[in-house]
This record gives sequence, structure tokens and C-alpha cells, in this order.
Amino acid sequence: MTTAPWRDPALPAAARVDDLLARMTLEEKTAQLYGVWVGAATDGDGVAPHQHDMTLGSADDFVELITHGLGQLTRSYGTAPVDPALGAQALARAQRRISAAGRFGIPAVAHEECLAGFTAWGATAYPVPLAWGATFDPPLVEEMARHIGRDLRAAGVHQGLAPVLDVVRDPRWGRVEETIGEDPYLVGTVGAAYVRGLESAGIVATLKHFAGYASSVGARNQAPVRAGVREIADVILPPFEMALREGGARSVMAAYNETDGVPASADTALLTELLRQDWGFTGTVVSDYFGITFLETLHRVAGSPAEAAHAALAAGIDVELPTLKCYGRPLPEAVRKGRVPEELVDRAARRVLLQKCELGLLDADWNPEPNGPIDLDSTANRALARRLAEESVVLLDNPDGVLPLAPDARIAVVGPRAADALAMLGCYSFPSHVLTHHPEVPMGIEIPPVLQALRDELPDAKVTFAEGCDTSDPDTAGFEEAVARASEADVCVAVLGDRAGLFGRGTSGEGCDVTDLRLPGVQGELLDALIGTGVPVVLVLLTGRPYALGRWHGRLGATVQAFFPGEEGGPAVAGVLSGRVNPSGRLPVSVPHLPGGQPWTYLQPPLGLAGEVSNLDPTPLYPFGHGRSYTTFTWESFEDTRPTIDTDGSYDISVLVRNTGDRAGTEVVQLYLHDPVASVTRPDVRLIGYRRLDLAPGDAARVTFHFHTDLSSFTDRSGQRVVEPGALELRLGPSSAHTRHAAHLQLTGPKRTLGPDRRLRCETTVE
Repeated sequence: MTTAPWRDPALPAAARVDDLLARMTLEEKTAQLYGVWVGAATDGDGVAPHQHDMTLGSADDFVELITHGLGQLTRSYGTAPVDPALGAQALARAQRRISAAGRFGIPAVAHEECLAGFTAWGATAYPVPLAWGATFDPPLVEEMARHIGRDLRAAGVHQGLAPVLDVVRDPRWGRVEETIGEDPYLVGTVGAAYVRGLESAGIVATLKHFAGYASSVGARNQAPVRAGVREIADVILPPFEMALREGGARSVMAAYNETDGVPASADTALLTELLRQDWGFTGTVVSDYFGITFLETLHRVAGSPAEAAHAALAAGIDVELPTLKCYGRPLPEAVRKGRVPEELVDRAARRVLLQKCELGLLDADWNPEPNGPIDLDSTANRALARRLAEESVVLLDNPDGVLPLAPDARIAVVGPRAADALAMLGCYSFPSHVLTHHPEVPMGIEIPPVLQALRDELPDAKVTFAEGCDTSDPDTAGFEEAVARASEADVCVAVLGDRAGLFGRGTSGEGCDVTDLRLPGVQGELLDALIGTGVPVVLVLLTGRPYALGRWHGRLGATVQAFFPGEEGGPAVAGVLSGRVNPSGRLPVSVPHLPGGQPWTYLQPPLGLAGEVSNLDPTPLYPFGHGRSYTTFTWESFEDTRPTIDTDGSYDISVLVRNTGDRAGTEVVQLYLHDPVASVTRPDVRLIGYRRLDLAPGDAARVTFHFHTDLSSFTDRSGQRVVEPGALELRLGPSSAHTRHAAHLQLTGPKRTLGPDRRLRCETTVE
């Protein structure tokens, strides 16, 4: 029997796909361009926007659809609780059915959410991306992603819908918890590390949301974006470029938003000209859930599903997710009527099939059966989750040395987040994302809350507890008991913060945007009451965004910030409180002084900073990059030689950091660029490099940053990325607002125009 060329693994992938496409009917080609979501809720209370309007209703529909083949299977694990072993068997059965139903026997790509771990019942719930940013530790994030990828692969999944590379522009936005922070260099370096880890396990990483989603007006989910050319080019896009070039991501998800009237899902300049022609991307572009339909129903730039399909396909979206609406029956009908060129279908189908070829899905011996037992919350996973959580906890302040807590202290633990396991998790963890719809199902993983973890951490302490209030309810009836417990204690630990949820069902998460940055509900009033007892109060925040803390500045014994630190977050926070863990987290977002001083991030030109032209002072209480330790460091042996270098030159800047305290600790050395004069306004400072240094007491290490002038580039008035001659200042410091040492450079030579091969990263060496 002769093997068809497309089945021959010895042939180049392009030759195999060309042969296969030539054999396919129009319906078979379009079938590769959509996913199917069987079993998703249709009662209006789902996990995606407008899910109840648009999901596939029954298994009978599925049987009919797969006769032409199928592009993707949507969230076999992430839709309802299923035992992972049984889920793997069910997915294998579905793949066998899909392969048997079509002429070519091609299975589907199975995709799942994996933002803070595999979104499946019983899978490890890692810290959220904002916590990854707080670690300033890309290698650790890469290791986490590798573990996530291995679990996905073991379960039969091919594509993960992560990471989120949106740069925070307004912390009132509900999805801040899903981002890595407010700086594009931090987001890009950490995000690229996640991509490398996921792709190293054979999983297709999906960058989202491309592009501008986090810049929505008024911080409202899916609201229009009115960002200018330079904000898009210099803030929004660089993390995506870095994750593609350095991470090797094979898929990109188009965002929901419109920018200046053009929805991303219909933006040819974004999805084809920039992404493919300028950046050289060759993978697949997928829609965000129902994003193509939204061109008709929400954006109103299409008059029918067929018109929406044409607009998206022409712009460059290859796959409609999560299920078919526009690329299903409307698309082939429009092609046959001459309204959509078949070449667009062929272009998208070729990209999809090339990726399936890479994944082995075109090989005759591909086997969907799970290979061995599936443990999605292994001991190794939990140890990694613990380490990541510990590195992410930020000690904001400890002015009087209240922390670490005495091992035999009388401790009153108060607050609505202290005893709730869900206080550790973001909105895309399975317990918060799905299990809230299935209250009869157990959690599936062990999640010790702060109260339990602190009792385990300090067995000789006398720990009492009062909830005080709800996370968001205005009832203050519990204040009296909370104040009584605090009054009896040596120290009060107030555990406050967010409840993650979706579309208004939480205080943080997708569709849970806020009008200002006050603590939710009456938690601020509870904190006032606790401080009023005169007992030292340690504020522990478990949140998905920063909240304004100026009201309590100077009145707290200590302040600890944790951004939804995952299933091991309780022990991590308890370890910081006890002193077992020396805090090393740094803020990936600024903490505001006042609740209304937003939107604001540290990437501001001069007129975005405090000044005499306005009575409003946006200066944050705690700046980007800030974080304290239980030990002390000195920064020594720095010399500013005031060098002159070419506009295509480089310069090494170094400093010796010494641990002068009596315990091991970690310093995060940060390098910022200040451009005194440019042809367009520039941020006063912006991060261009960083390095964690783990130092034993008395030890020292020299860190050298290898700066290249490409890192000073920006988008000029002509829209070109350039390096301009003139003065530059490189600032070394522990945060964006504090400079320990500065090097003054003079760039000479012609203005340089940079291409897509420019240097994106400031390499470092440590000795």
C-alpha cells in the first residue's frame, strides 16, 4: 500500500501540508479553522463572556460536525470537574472519534488555560503572573512553566492559552492579577521565560492579548483603547516581540479591544503586517473566545457572521475559538458565493496544518492514549509552587521591626481572607474559575490558608481568630469581636484583600473592574478599628491588584503584600511573618498613596509626575521595584567614568553588593535608563535590566550589566525606532524611585534606525 505524501514523516512539513490541502474539500479545510466546546454552560453563568449565547449545545451536534474533521477541542478539562485520569481517557476517546469520522483521520489540537497552572481539577495552583513579576526571577518562572507543560502533555493537551503579556496601564482593571506588571521589560523577560518553559515541554504557547487590551478606557474590560503610536510601540508591543524572538511562542491570541476604532480581530496592520511581515511570525493566530462574533455583535464592524469571518480571516486570524460560529457554515457558504476568497481559507488552513504536522498529528502512528499515570499536583510541583510563592512575597514596610513575629507571641489573626483557601488563588485557577459552579465537589488540592499556616509555623504562639467582615459586604457586625481579639494580643495580623471571580462575581478578575483603589467593602474601616486598639498591626494583603495604602502609612507595624500566591501561598506568607523566609519580592506595580490618583504607572514623562501645574500628586506610596528585607546591603566599588560611546556602542556598568546583616538575603539590583533630552517626550526612568543576588551574611558579589545602545531606542516622530546621539544616564538602584549609583554616558555619531533584529535584553554577569 502506497503512503500518501502528507503521511510521510520523512518529507518536509511544507510538502506534506501542500499535498494534504490539495486533497481537501472546502468544508474539510474550514473544519480545521475552528474549535468545538462541548459541555460548556449555557445558563448565563459561565467562564467566558457571552458564553451562554454561543456554545455548542449537544453531543449530537458534535457527531455531525466532525465528519469534515476538526481544528481544535476546547477545554476538555477546564469546563467542569473531571478526574484527570478519566479526563485523559475521555479526551483520547474524543480524538479517536474525530480521527475516525473524517476522511483523513486527523485529530484535533486540544487546548487549555494554563495561566497560573493547568486549569484542571486536581492540578497545582501556582501563584498568579503578578506574583511571577514580583519574583524578578525568570529562570524560576521558566521552570514552573516547564512543569505546567509536562502536565498538559501528559494529559493529552497540545496548546496552552498563556502567558498574558499585557502591560498594566491602570490598576483598576480587573485583570491586573493576570499580568506580570507595569513595565514592558519585566513583562517581556518574565513572559519569554514562561514561553521557553512551556514550549520546551512540547506545548504550543499562546501570547495574549494582542494587543492593547490592558489600555482600555476607564479600566473597563473590553473597553476601547485610545493609546497613541508611541505607547503602542514602546510599551504594549515589546513584551510580545521578546516572547516571540526569545521564547519561541508558536501562537498568538488576538485581543478583544479596538484601538482607535479598529478591532484587533480585524486589524490587518497588526496581525499580518506587523506580526508576520515585520516580525517574521510563522505560527497560528487564534481568536479570543467569541472574538470574531464580537465583530458583528459588539463592535458592529460586520453585518453578519459571514462578514465577521471575512474580516477576521483577511486580517490574519487562523482559528476561531472556542467554538464555531463564523468559520463554520457561514464561511464556506460565503466562499461559494464569491464573497470570501478561498485563498484566505487556504492560507489559514496551511498554517493550522503545519502546526499539526509539527505536533505529530499528521503521522499515521500518532496515539492519543495517555502514557502512564497522571499526577497533576506532584510533590515536585508543590515544592516549586512554594518556592515561587516565597520569592514573590513583598515586605513593603517594617519600620519598627515588628516582624519577624516572636515564636511565643499572642497573635490575633483578623480579616476575611485569613481562613479562606480561595484567598490564595486568582480567577483563572480551577477552584476559582470553575469549582464555584460546583459547590458539591471538593477542592481537589490542599490549600492551607494563612491562619492554618501561621498556627503550623508558630506552634508555641497563642493564635486567635476573628473574621471581622466579609471581603465585599458592607456589614460591620463582626468588628466588635475582631477588636476584642486584637486587644487581647501582643500583635494583630490583619489579613485583607480580594476575592477572585469573573464578570462581577469577585473583587478582582476578568470583568471585575473597580472605580477606585480603596480596599474592597469595609475592610479599610476594619483596619482603622484594629489600629485604634493600640496593638501593633501587621497588614497582610492577598490581592490581585495594588490598593491605596496612604491612609494607614505610619500607623502600621508592618505591611506585607502577596499577589494571589497560589496553593502554597499560606505557608509562604507565614514563613515571612515568622522569619523563616527572608522576603525578597519586589513590586511589579506601584502601590498608590491615594485611591483616586490613577490611572498611573511609573513610566511617566516629566508632566506625568508631581509638579506645580496641578494640585494632584500621583507619586506612589511604594514605587515599582520596591521591597524590603530582614537583612541589609551595601552597594560598593562603583565608578562613573563618564564614557563617550558610539550610537551603536556598548558599556559595562557594575557594582559590588555586600550583605552586611546577620542572615542570608536577596538583593534585586535594578538598572534604569534616564534620557535627559530626546526628540519626543520619554519616561523619566524605565527599567532596562535587573538581577537577583542571593548572599550569605558577609558575602559580596559583583553584578555587571552589559548595556548596548539599542536599549535606549524609542519610536520617533516618523514612527521609526531610533537611537539618538546625546546624553544618557544609567541608574542603579533598589527601585524605580531610588538611585544608588549613576553612570553618565555621551552617545556620539549619527542617529541610528533599528530593525527587528535589535537587542532586546541587557545581559548580566555575576562574579
